[in-house]
Amino acid sequence: MWILLLMGMLLAACGGGGGSPGETGVVPQPPATTGALTVTVSGLPAGVNAALRVTGPNNFTQDLNQTQTLSNLAPGSYSLSAAAVTSGATTYTPTPATQSAVVSAGATASATVNYGGASATLSLGVTRVAELESPTFLSAPPGDARLFVTERPGRVRIIQNGSVLSAPFLDISARVATAGEGGLLSLAFDPQYARNGYVYLYYTDAQRDIVVERFTASANPNLADATSGLVIIRVPHPGFTNHFGGQLAFGPDGFLYLAPGDGGGAGDPQRNGQNFTSLLGKLLRLDVANASASQPYAIPPDNPYIAMSSRRGEIWAAGLRNPWRFSFDGGQLYLADVGQDQREEVNIVGASQGGLNFGWNIMEGTLCYNASSCDRSGLTLPAFEYEHGSNNVNGCSITGGFVYRGRALPELAGHYFYSDFCGGWLKSFLPGAGGITQQRDWNLQGVRQVVSFGRDAEGELYLLSAAGGIYKIGRASTP
Repeated sequence: MWILLLMGMLLAACGGGGGSPGETGVVPQPPATTGALTVTVSGLPAGVNAALRVTGPNNFTQDLNQTQTLSNLAPGSYSLSAAAVTSGATTYTPTPATQSAVVSAGATASATVNYGGASATLSLGVTRVAELESPTFLSAPPGDARLFVTERPGRVRIIQNGSVLSAPFLDISARVATAGEGGLLSLAFDPQYARNGYVYLYYTDAQRDIVVERFTASANPNLADATSGLVIIRVPHPGFTNHFGGQLAFGPDGFLYLAPGDGGGAGDPQRNGQNFTSLLGKLLRLDVANASASQPYAIPPDNPYIAMSSRRGEIWAAGLRNPWRFSFDGGQLYLADVGQDQREEVNIVGASQGGLNFGWNIMEGTLCYNASSCDRSGLTLPAFEYEHGSNNVNGCSITGGFVYRGRALPELAGHYFYSDFCGGWLKSFLPGAGGITQQRDWNLQGVRQVVSFGRDAEGELYLLSAAGGIYKIGRASTP
């Protein structure tokens, strides 16, 4: 009996007929929806950055300067373009210059760029294009071979097929006052210029106000309708005849940006740079898509101070002294601000970053201004600056330019060009995540007192001199 009972207990312990208790702790994972791309760069000396751009689905764009893995990418085909880079007197050419890679969900694709060979020394020179009266800015509508140049007295001239047309595109000299640093200072074409013919002018009037006015091209594409003027904004500028700023441009978001100076005088005596009830010493951002006489502009809803009664809603950024020139490159803003006595600066920030304070007159560049110490909290310091030096040996007034995106000099893609009114030189640098690299003085001869840069519809760059010369930057045959 005991033996039979023991055998029954053993059979029960073996789970006869009971089945497996099953596995525990395993949670099914959802399938991956994104992938990655590893870009490997080789062949460059230490300290020299590559110049790569990756584009792909959903308007993806990413600039790289070294080996990097891009994660969380949407599946699809990605294009990688590599530009030659210059360090010192040597240019390094990439292989391949363009390639594609397919990113799959849950996988990592790869692409390799080899900067294997150093090419001949790159040297730049200039070619005189035209001579005009006090040119201040040069631009062109998208896809247009003509060059439009503002003359300080109040005229817009056209250069077509290498010749200056006899009749101005537009003459508003009766509206413009040139006292001090004033005059017709720049222009900007509407992103839809081919459809609407709108062009915006930035000038100073007889009351020393800063005025932005829109005009419309006539049926003759080489003539604007002088009766079509619509004043977009008028910024009072009392007391001084300097620091009018002078630039306006459409950003990648389609809004109009303009940068009035701080109102003039040494050291911002009116304290406009840090006064958020004043439009002076600021970068302004306006919506002019539906401009009319009753409402010449609207304030974009994402402007940082739109809901603040104590701050002007038009303000996008503050703390500027005399931002004579700024420009956009993709999603980046390059803003050159003229310094007081010691430093010149270039601010490089994301174009979508509103509410920044660049520091004037608390700071001049990265220096405290007229103070032994200063509070830098909340301030955005420049990405690049240079000292005037003894007797302004290095320069005294920066002339900001553009990031090069033309086709004639592919090895300089992504390089930012700038000059100085006192220095008269042409210099460039390559910005990147690791800072400013590849600084170069191009040892330019024959151009002095550079007032402004210009850029044509092909992305090629020009220099404008106070003496009236307009020069195109290009490859020189000899160093």
